[in-house]
Amino acid sequence: MSDVKLEELVQTYLTIRTERNTLKNAFDSKDAELKDDLEKLEQAMLSYCNEINADSIRTGSGTVIKSIKETFICNDWDNFKSYILDNQALDLLQQRISDSNLKEFLSTRQGDGLPPGISTMREVKVTVRKPSSRATS
Repeated sequence: MSDVKLEELVQTYLTIRTERNTLKNAFDSKDAELKDDLEKLEQAMLSYCNEINADSIRTGSGTVIKSIKETFICNDWDNFKSYILDNQALDLLQQRISDSNLKEFLSTRQGDGLPPGISTMREVKVTVRKPSSRATS
């Protein structure tokens, strides 16, 4: 492949990426407005549910359902990890591997291989950067 052909590929790639970013920014802006509108409407409907002490209200257009979402937050991970280990309660955690922590762990154990039940998938990809303002042609 000639340098001229590669130059065209890079230019086209950057043009498309810029257009995608422009479209995404426009979408994100409009989407944020719509999300804000929905939140205001949800607050108004929640206030109405609270006023009449109702958990759900059926209308001709749809049903409003008041619910409670409960989220748990850990303020002391060391203490919580000890609790999990002491109570054999691993199911309290989500099953997800921290890629960066596992990479660091493996780097200290060269030659030990992967822990049991773990496999790896590698993807080779290309990254294109715009030229810096100091670069010259």
